[in-house]
Amino acid sequence: MSEERQTGREDRLAQGEGSAEIEPPPRVLDTAEPVASREPPPTLEPAAAVGAVRSRRARLTRWWSVASPNLRGSAYMMAALLVYAVMVGAIKHVGGVIPLVQILLIRQIVMSLVLLAMSRGGLRPMLRTRRPGLQVIRSILTLTAMLCGFTAVIQIPLAQATAIGFSQVLFVTIAAVIVLKEVVDARRWIATVIGFLGVLVMLKPSSEGLDTFALLAVAGALLNAGITVSVRMLAATERTDTILIWQGMVMMVALAIPTWLWWVPPDATQWFWLIVLSLFGTAGQWLITRAYQVGEAAALAPLDFSRLLLASFTGFVFFAEIPALSTWIGAAIVIGATLYTIRKNARTLPREPAAP
Repeated sequence: MSEERQTGREDRLAQGEGSAEIEPPPRVLDTAEPVASREPPPTLEPAAAVGAVRSRRARLTRWWSVASPNLRGSAYMMAALLVYAVMVGAIKHVGGVIPLVQILLIRQIVMSLVLLAMSRGGLRPMLRTRRPGLQVIRSILTLTAMLCGFTAVIQIPLAQATAIGFSQVLFVTIAAVIVLKEVVDARRWIATVIGFLGVLVMLKPSSEGLDTFALLAVAGALLNAGITVSVRMLAATERTDTILIWQGMVMMVALAIPTWLWWVPPDATQWFWLIVLSLFGTAGQWLITRAYQVGEAAALAPLDFSRLLLASFTGFVFFAEIPALSTWIGAAIVIGATLYTIRKNARTLPREPAAP
Protein backbone atom coordinates (compact mmCIF):
# COMPACT_ATOMS: atom_id res chain seq x y z
CA MET A 1 0.00 0.00 0.00
CA SER A 2 1.41 3.46 -0.98
CA GLU A 3 2.35 6.08 1.57
CA GLU A 4 -0.16 8.63 0.16
CA ARG A 5 -3.05 6.18 0.43
CA GLN A 6 -2.12 5.26 4.01
CA THR A 7 -1.87 8.94 5.01
CA GLY A 8 -5.28 9.75 3.49
CA ARG A 9 -6.92 6.94 5.39
CA GLU A 10 -5.44 8.09 8.66
CA ASP A 11 -6.78 11.66 7.99
CA ARG A 12 -10.31 10.39 7.40
CA LEU A 13 -10.20 8.32 10.57
CA ALA A 14 -9.04 11.30 12.50
CA GLN A 15 -12.05 13.27 11.22
CA GLY A 16 -14.47 10.41 12.13
CA GLU A 17 -15.44 9.73 8.57
CA GLY A 18 -15.55 6.64 6.43
CA SER A 19 -15.38 4.07 9.19
CA ALA A 20 -17.47 1.73 7.05
CA GLU A 21 -14.99 1.98 4.23
CA ILE A 22 -12.18 0.35 6.13
CA GLU A 23 -11.00 -2.61 4.15
CA PRO A 24 -10.71 -5.66 6.33
CA PRO A 25 -7.39 -7.40 6.23
CA PRO A 26 -7.35 -10.35 3.85
CA ARG A 27 -8.36 -13.63 5.55
CA VAL A 28 -5.74 -16.26 5.38
CA LEU A 29 -7.22 -19.76 5.22
CA ASP A 30 -5.47 -22.14 7.52
CA THR A 31 -4.78 -25.01 5.22
CA ALA A 32 -3.67 -27.13 8.14
CA GLU A 33 -7.25 -27.32 9.37
CA PRO A 34 -9.80 -28.98 7.07
CA VAL A 35 -12.88 -26.98 6.16
CA ALA A 36 -15.24 -29.67 7.44
CA SER A 37 -13.70 -29.39 10.91
CA ARG A 38 -15.27 -25.93 11.38
CA GLU A 39 -18.69 -27.61 11.58
CA PRO A 40 -19.75 -28.90 14.99
CA PRO A 41 -18.77 -32.56 15.36
CA PRO A 42 -21.69 -34.99 15.26
CA THR A 43 -21.30 -35.98 18.88
CA LEU A 44 -24.99 -36.81 19.22
CA GLU A 45 -25.15 -39.34 16.37
CA PRO A 46 -23.91 -42.41 18.32
CA ALA A 47 -26.31 -41.67 21.17
CA ALA A 48 -29.15 -41.16 18.71
CA ALA A 49 -28.32 -44.48 17.00
CA VAL A 50 -28.34 -46.31 20.33
CA GLY A 51 -31.63 -44.68 21.22
CA ALA A 52 -33.15 -45.73 17.91
CA VAL A 53 -32.06 -49.33 18.43
CA ARG A 54 -33.52 -49.34 21.94
CA SER A 55 -36.75 -47.84 20.66
CA ARG A 56 -37.11 -50.51 17.97
CA ARG A 57 -36.35 -53.21 20.51
CA ALA A 58 -38.96 -51.83 22.88
CA ARG A 59 -41.57 -51.72 20.09
CA LEU A 60 -40.71 -55.28 19.10
CA THR A 61 -41.00 -56.41 22.72
CA ARG A 62 -44.41 -54.76 23.07
CA TRP A 63 -45.59 -56.33 19.80
CA TRP A 64 -44.36 -59.75 20.90
CA SER A 65 -46.06 -59.44 24.30
CA VAL A 66 -49.50 -58.82 22.77
CA ALA A 67 -49.10 -61.23 19.85
CA SER A 68 -51.31 -64.30 19.86
CA PRO A 69 -49.73 -67.66 20.75
CA ASN A 70 -50.29 -68.87 17.19
CA LEU A 71 -48.48 -65.85 15.77
CA ARG A 72 -45.50 -66.40 18.06
CA GLY A 73 -45.53 -70.05 17.08
CA SER A 74 -45.59 -68.99 13.42
CA ALA A 75 -42.48 -66.84 13.94
CA TYR A 76 -40.62 -69.73 15.55
CA MET A 77 -41.76 -72.05 12.76
CA MET A 78 -40.60 -69.79 9.91
CA ALA A 79 -37.19 -69.33 11.57
CA ALA A 80 -36.90 -73.10 11.99
CA LEU A 81 -37.65 -73.70 8.32
CA LEU A 82 -34.88 -71.29 7.26
CA VAL A 83 -32.18 -73.00 9.29
CA TYR A 84 -33.49 -76.44 8.35
CA ALA A 85 -32.99 -75.57 4.68
CA VAL A 86 -29.26 -75.17 5.32
CA MET A 87 -29.15 -78.43 7.29
CA VAL A 88 -30.96 -80.46 4.60
CA GLY A 89 -28.73 -79.08 1.85
CA ALA A 90 -25.63 -80.06 3.84
CA ILE A 91 -27.00 -83.55 4.49
CA LYS A 92 -27.66 -84.05 0.78
CA HIS A 93 -24.13 -82.81 0.04
CA VAL A 94 -22.28 -85.23 2.35
CA GLY A 95 -24.89 -88.02 2.39
CA GLY A 96 -23.52 -89.64 -0.73
CA VAL A 97 -20.20 -90.36 1.03
CA ILE A 98 -20.87 -90.44 4.77
CA PRO A 99 -23.38 -93.02 6.10
CA LEU A 100 -26.60 -91.48 7.35
CA VAL A 101 -26.32 -93.12 10.78
CA GLN A 102 -22.90 -91.50 11.20
CA ILE A 103 -24.28 -88.10 10.18
CA LEU A 104 -27.14 -88.37 12.65
CA LEU A 105 -24.88 -89.48 15.51
CA ILE A 106 -22.47 -86.57 14.99
CA ARG A 107 -25.46 -84.24 14.78
CA GLN A 108 -26.86 -85.47 18.09
CA ILE A 109 -23.47 -85.24 19.84
CA VAL A 110 -23.03 -81.63 18.73
CA MET A 111 -26.61 -80.80 19.72
CA SER A 112 -26.14 -82.27 23.20
CA LEU A 113 -22.87 -80.37 23.70
CA VAL A 114 -24.53 -77.11 22.67
CA LEU A 115 -27.41 -77.72 25.07
CA LEU A 116 -25.02 -78.46 27.93
CA ALA A 117 -22.97 -75.35 27.16
CA MET A 118 -26.09 -73.16 27.25
CA SER A 119 -27.58 -74.80 30.34
CA ARG A 120 -27.22 -72.86 33.58
CA GLY A 121 -28.00 -75.67 35.99
CA GLY A 122 -26.04 -78.49 34.37
CA LEU A 123 -27.19 -81.87 33.14
CA ARG A 124 -29.27 -83.00 36.12
CA PRO A 125 -32.04 -80.35 35.83
CA MET A 126 -32.26 -80.98 32.09
CA LEU A 127 -32.84 -84.69 32.62
CA ARG A 128 -35.62 -84.13 35.15
CA THR A 129 -38.88 -85.17 33.50
CA ARG A 130 -42.35 -86.23 34.61
CA ARG A 131 -42.98 -88.37 31.53
CA PRO A 132 -39.89 -90.46 30.73
CA GLY A 133 -41.88 -93.02 28.75
CA LEU A 134 -43.26 -90.41 26.38
CA GLN A 135 -39.78 -88.88 26.06
CA VAL A 136 -38.38 -92.23 24.89
CA ILE A 137 -41.28 -92.80 22.48
CA ARG A 138 -40.86 -89.35 20.98
CA SER A 139 -37.09 -89.89 20.59
CA ILE A 140 -37.62 -93.21 18.78
CA LEU A 141 -40.17 -91.58 16.49
CA THR A 142 -37.66 -88.82 15.77
CA LEU A 143 -34.88 -91.28 14.93
CA THR A 144 -37.11 -93.32 12.62
CA ALA A 145 -38.49 -90.21 10.93
CA MET A 146 -34.96 -88.89 10.29
CA LEU A 147 -33.81 -92.19 8.81
CA CYS A 148 -36.80 -92.31 6.47
CA GLY A 149 -36.92 -88.63 5.52
CA PHE A 150 -33.18 -88.03 5.08
CA THR A 151 -32.75 -91.22 3.04
CA ALA A 152 -35.38 -89.86 0.65
CA VAL A 153 -33.63 -86.46 0.57
CA ILE A 154 -30.32 -88.08 -0.38
CA GLN A 155 -31.73 -90.42 -3.04
CA ILE A 156 -34.39 -88.35 -4.86
CA PRO A 157 -34.57 -84.67 -5.95
CA LEU A 158 -34.77 -82.30 -2.99
CA ALA A 159 -37.95 -80.54 -4.14
CA GLN A 160 -39.70 -83.85 -4.72
CA ALA A 161 -38.75 -85.24 -1.30
CA THR A 162 -39.87 -82.02 0.35
CA ALA A 163 -43.17 -81.99 -1.51
CA ILE A 164 -43.96 -85.56 -0.55
CA GLY A 165 -43.21 -84.72 3.06
CA PHE A 166 -46.01 -82.17 2.99
CA SER A 167 -48.48 -85.01 3.48
CA GLN A 168 -47.54 -84.53 7.13
CA VAL A 169 -49.92 -81.58 7.19
CA LEU A 170 -53.04 -83.71 6.92
CA PHE A 171 -51.67 -86.20 9.43
CA VAL A 172 -50.96 -83.41 11.94
CA THR A 173 -54.36 -81.78 11.53
CA ILE A 174 -56.21 -85.07 11.98
CA ALA A 175 -54.06 -86.06 14.98
CA ALA A 176 -54.54 -82.63 16.56
CA VAL A 177 -58.29 -83.15 16.49
CA ILE A 178 -58.28 -86.79 17.65
CA VAL A 179 -55.42 -86.82 20.18
CA LEU A 180 -55.00 -83.22 21.33
CA LYS A 181 -58.70 -82.28 21.13
CA GLU A 182 -57.83 -79.03 19.36
CA VAL A 183 -60.65 -77.16 17.65
CA VAL A 184 -60.03 -76.69 13.92
CA ASP A 185 -62.38 -74.29 12.20
CA ALA A 186 -63.57 -74.69 8.64
CA ARG A 187 -61.27 -72.02 7.23
CA ARG A 188 -58.17 -73.71 8.60
CA TRP A 189 -59.33 -77.05 7.23
CA ILE A 190 -59.80 -75.41 3.84
CA ALA A 191 -56.30 -73.86 3.97
CA THR A 192 -54.79 -77.22 4.83
CA VAL A 193 -56.63 -79.10 2.09
CA ILE A 194 -55.84 -76.45 -0.53
CA GLY A 195 -52.18 -76.56 0.40
CA PHE A 196 -52.15 -80.33 0.11
CA LEU A 197 -53.80 -80.08 -3.32
CA GLY A 198 -50.94 -77.82 -4.33
CA VAL A 199 -48.52 -80.54 -3.27
CA LEU A 200 -50.42 -83.07 -5.39
CA VAL A 201 -50.12 -80.76 -8.40
CA MET A 202 -46.36 -80.78 -7.95
CA LEU A 203 -46.14 -84.52 -7.45
CA LYS A 204 -48.33 -85.58 -10.41
CA PRO A 205 -48.97 -88.89 -8.66
CA SER A 206 -48.95 -91.99 -10.85
CA SER A 207 -48.10 -95.62 -10.47
CA GLU A 208 -44.73 -95.06 -12.15
CA GLY A 209 -43.73 -92.21 -9.89
CA LEU A 210 -44.07 -94.04 -6.59
CA ASP A 211 -40.87 -95.83 -5.69
CA THR A 212 -39.31 -97.05 -2.45
CA PHE A 213 -37.71 -93.73 -1.61
CA ALA A 214 -40.96 -91.85 -2.22
CA LEU A 215 -42.72 -94.21 0.17
CA LEU A 216 -39.96 -93.58 2.72
CA ALA A 217 -40.70 -89.87 2.41
CA VAL A 218 -44.38 -90.52 3.14
CA ALA A 219 -43.43 -92.69 6.13
CA GLY A 220 -41.21 -89.88 7.41
CA ALA A 221 -44.11 -87.46 7.11
CA LEU A 222 -46.39 -89.75 9.13
CA LEU A 223 -43.75 -90.15 11.84
CA ASN A 224 -43.16 -86.39 11.94
CA ALA A 225 -46.85 -85.93 12.63
CA GLY A 226 -46.45 -88.24 15.61
CA ILE A 227 -43.49 -86.17 16.79
CA THR A 228 -45.55 -82.99 16.56
CA VAL A 229 -48.36 -84.46 18.63
CA SER A 230 -45.93 -85.80 21.25
CA VAL A 231 -44.28 -82.38 21.61
CA ARG A 232 -47.68 -80.82 22.22
CA MET A 233 -48.37 -83.45 24.88
CA LEU A 234 -45.03 -82.79 26.58
CA ALA A 235 -45.33 -79.00 26.38
CA ALA A 236 -47.43 -78.69 29.54
CA THR A 237 -44.79 -80.14 31.88
CA GLU A 238 -41.44 -80.32 30.04
CA ARG A 239 -38.85 -77.73 29.10
CA THR A 240 -37.55 -77.47 25.56
CA ASP A 241 -33.99 -78.40 26.52
CA THR A 242 -35.29 -81.41 28.46
CA ILE A 243 -37.09 -82.71 25.38
CA LEU A 244 -34.00 -82.24 23.22
CA ILE A 245 -31.49 -83.74 25.66
CA TRP A 246 -33.64 -86.86 26.06
CA GLN A 247 -33.82 -87.13 22.28
CA GLY A 248 -30.05 -86.81 22.04
CA MET A 249 -29.37 -89.53 24.62
CA VAL A 250 -31.80 -92.04 23.13
CA MET A 251 -30.55 -91.47 19.59
CA MET A 252 -26.87 -91.68 20.57
CA VAL A 253 -27.45 -95.02 22.27
CA ALA A 254 -29.41 -96.35 19.28
CA LEU A 255 -26.89 -95.11 16.68
CA ALA A 256 -23.63 -95.99 18.44
CA ILE A 257 -23.23 -99.58 17.15
CA PRO A 258 -24.37 -98.94 13.52
CA THR A 259 -22.03 -95.96 13.31
CA TRP A 260 -19.12 -98.00 14.64
CA LEU A 261 -19.77 -100.72 12.09
CA TRP A 262 -20.13 -98.40 9.08
CA TRP A 263 -17.80 -95.56 10.09
CA VAL A 264 -16.21 -93.60 7.21
CA PRO A 265 -13.39 -91.17 8.20
CA PRO A 266 -14.44 -87.68 6.99
CA ASP A 267 -11.92 -85.31 5.44
CA ALA A 268 -11.60 -81.65 6.50
CA THR A 269 -14.30 -80.38 4.14
CA GLN A 270 -16.72 -83.09 5.17
CA TRP A 271 -16.07 -82.34 8.84
CA PHE A 272 -16.91 -78.69 8.14
CA TRP A 273 -20.27 -79.58 6.63
CA LEU A 274 -20.98 -82.09 9.40
CA ILE A 275 -20.45 -79.38 12.02
CA VAL A 276 -22.52 -76.87 10.05
CA LEU A 277 -25.47 -79.20 9.62
CA SER A 278 -25.23 -80.19 13.28
CA LEU A 279 -25.33 -76.58 14.51
CA PHE A 280 -28.13 -75.59 12.16
CA GLY A 281 -30.00 -78.78 12.98
CA THR A 282 -29.73 -77.96 16.69
CA ALA A 283 -31.11 -74.46 16.14
CA GLY A 284 -33.90 -75.78 13.95
CA GLN A 285 -34.81 -78.50 16.45
CA TRP A 286 -35.07 -75.96 19.25
CA LEU A 287 -37.10 -73.51 17.16
CA ILE A 288 -39.60 -76.04 15.87
CA THR A 289 -40.00 -77.60 19.34
CA ARG A 290 -40.63 -74.15 20.76
CA ALA A 291 -43.09 -73.37 17.95
CA TYR A 292 -45.29 -76.35 18.78
CA GLN A 293 -45.06 -75.60 22.49
CA VAL A 294 -46.41 -72.09 21.92
CA GLY A 295 -48.90 -72.49 19.05
CA GLU A 296 -51.54 -75.00 18.09
CA ALA A 297 -50.35 -77.89 15.95
CA ALA A 298 -53.21 -77.58 13.46
CA ALA A 299 -52.59 -73.83 13.09
CA LEU A 300 -48.85 -74.19 12.43
CA ALA A 301 -48.99 -77.21 10.13
CA PRO A 302 -49.87 -75.34 6.90
CA LEU A 303 -46.83 -73.06 7.37
CA ASP A 304 -44.66 -76.07 6.62
CA PHE A 305 -45.57 -75.60 2.95
CA SER A 306 -43.08 -72.74 2.68
CA ARG A 307 -40.30 -75.32 2.83
CA LEU A 308 -41.05 -75.96 -0.82
CA LEU A 309 -39.58 -72.66 -1.98
CA LEU A 310 -36.47 -73.15 0.13
CA ALA A 311 -36.02 -76.70 -1.16
CA SER A 312 -36.50 -75.62 -4.79
CA PHE A 313 -33.96 -72.81 -4.38
CA THR A 314 -31.41 -75.07 -2.68
CA GLY A 315 -31.84 -77.83 -5.23
CA PHE A 316 -31.44 -75.44 -8.16
CA VAL A 317 -28.43 -73.47 -6.85
CA PHE A 318 -26.39 -76.27 -5.29
CA PHE A 319 -27.52 -79.45 -7.06
CA ALA A 320 -28.64 -78.19 -10.51
CA GLU A 321 -32.17 -79.53 -9.97
CA ILE A 322 -34.66 -77.56 -12.09
CA PRO A 323 -38.25 -77.75 -10.81
CA ALA A 324 -40.91 -78.58 -13.39
CA LEU A 325 -43.76 -76.26 -14.34
CA SER A 326 -46.11 -78.25 -12.14
CA THR A 327 -43.86 -77.45 -9.20
CA TRP A 328 -44.29 -73.71 -9.72
CA ILE A 329 -48.06 -74.02 -10.16
CA GLY A 330 -48.31 -76.03 -6.99
CA ALA A 331 -46.00 -73.57 -5.24
CA ALA A 332 -48.38 -70.71 -6.04
CA ILE A 333 -51.21 -72.64 -4.40
CA VAL A 334 -49.03 -73.46 -1.41
CA ILE A 335 -47.95 -69.84 -0.95
CA GLY A 336 -51.56 -68.68 -0.96
CA ALA A 337 -52.48 -71.19 1.74
CA THR A 338 -49.43 -70.24 3.81
CA LEU A 339 -50.05 -66.49 3.63
CA TYR A 340 -53.68 -67.01 4.61
CA THR A 341 -52.62 -69.08 7.61
CA ILE A 342 -50.14 -66.42 8.76
CA ARG A 343 -52.84 -63.76 8.48
CA LYS A 344 -55.26 -65.84 10.52
CA ASN A 345 -52.61 -66.54 13.15
CA ALA A 346 -51.91 -62.81 13.46
CA ARG A 347 -55.00 -62.11 15.55
CA THR A 348 -53.73 -60.44 18.69
CA LEU A 349 -55.01 -60.76 22.19
CA PRO A 350 -57.48 -58.07 23.29
CA ARG A 351 -55.83 -55.23 25.11
CA GLU A 352 -56.94 -54.22 28.55
CA PRO A 353 -58.45 -50.72 28.83
CA ALA A 354 -56.10 -48.10 30.15
CA ALA A 355 -56.57 -47.07 33.76
CA PRO A 356 -58.31 -43.69 34.20
